[in-house]
Amino acid sequence: MPRVKRGVQANARRKRLLKHTKGFMWTRKSKYRQAKEGLLHAWSFQFADRKKKKRNFRRLWQIKINAAARDNGLTYSKLINQLKKADIELDRKILSDLAANNPEIFKKIVSEL
Repeated sequence: MPRVKRGVQANARRKRLLKHTKGFMWTRKSKYRQAKEGLLHAWSFQFADRKKKKRNFRRLWQIKINAAARDNGLTYSKLINQLKKADIELDRKILSDLAANNPEIFKKIVSEL
């Protein structure tokens, strides 16, 4: 049985993996074994951080809404509660944008409660 030389495929596989590690520090960008380990961690962090990003933005929106609500004599929790009771369906992203960029409109919304 003739022997099979697999250098082409092996080199292509290593090259493809090393292409993903561009920008990594030290030997993780150039040595295959370290690069493979670095990619396993990087991709798992990448997946988790896409989920964390949503949490972080929601926290930021809540902080902005709370600051604007306190300027109008309310707290965040009381404002959200009153918005739900008044059946005003504005999400936190829109409310925080109004609070930061259009405080007069935010004040009108609060006064309607």
